[in-house]
Parts: sequence; C-alpha cells; structure tokens
Amino acid sequence: MITLREAKKEDAPQLLRLIRELAEYEHASDEVTNTAILLAEDGWGKDGPQFFCFVAEENGYILGMALFHNAYSTWKGRYIYLDDLIVEEKSRGKGLGKLLFERLIIYCKKKGANQLRWHVLNWNEPALRFYKKYQASLDPEWITGKLHPPHFGIIDLKNKV
Repeated sequence: MITLREAKKEDAPQLLRLIRELAEYEHASDEVTNTAILLAEDGWGKDGPQFFCFVAEENGYILGMALFHNAYSTWKGRYIYLDDLIVEEKSRGKGLGKLLFERLIIYCKKKGANQLRWHVLNWNEPALRFYKKYQASLDPEWITGKLHPPHFGIIDLKNKV
C-alpha cells in the first residue's frame, strides 16, 4: 500500500538516496555535495524549513519524492518551485510521479500560488512526456543561470555591505 505524506527529518537519508539516484541518471553523480545531515538541518532545523517535501512510501521505504520551496516572481507573485520530482527507477511506471505531482498541485492551490515552476533537462524524454500530460508550458527561451561559491569571491564584500 502506497502512502503519500509530508517528509520528516528522519527521512533525510532516504531522500539523499533518491537524490543520488537522480544525479546518476542525469550523469552528474559527482555534483551532489548535499548530505543527510544538511538535508535534515535545511528541512527541519533552527532556521526554519528551506524546503518542503512530499514522499511516496511503502512499508516505511520511500519510493519517490517531490521536493519544493516557496518562491516569488516580480511578474507573478508567489509561486512554488519544484526542485525535484524523483521516483526510484525500479518503482517507475506505477503512477507514483502522478500521485506526487498532483499532491503538489493541490498544495499550490491551497497556498494560493500563482504558478508551479520547475526545470527539466531537454534530453529527459520520459519527464518531458510526463509534464506534457498536464499541459505544462515548457519554455525553451529561458537559460538557467548559476553562480557557485568559488565564484562568490570575485566581489569584495567589505566595501559592498
């Protein structure tokens, strides 16, 4: 029996397992620097949640997750950013992604979000097909920008803050 629920701090090691599996699928295993300890702190620590997460589990074993956070758009107002929707490989094709995604859509409605936003790799055909079933607009015009900590040092913070 599959159960959908909000993730708990104790789930952090299983969440990290799914994150690592996704990174391997995306040919980016070496890019995962997160740890179960950081996930637990960021999700349930003293600074308040930096993310929220729904999980699909069976007998205490997490088969999939939807990890997301609140965000804000100057054009749209409040929205929810889905960072990752992950279903472990051996559990795909059972409707777990649909359950998790639709649970997140319900959450968006309850929170008054004006948009649900995410990124998907342009070569990930199964994911693209999945999102198209929901009539999602997949915008090819936008490029994702990233700046990582090694490059934060290019700014002299002493004179800027």
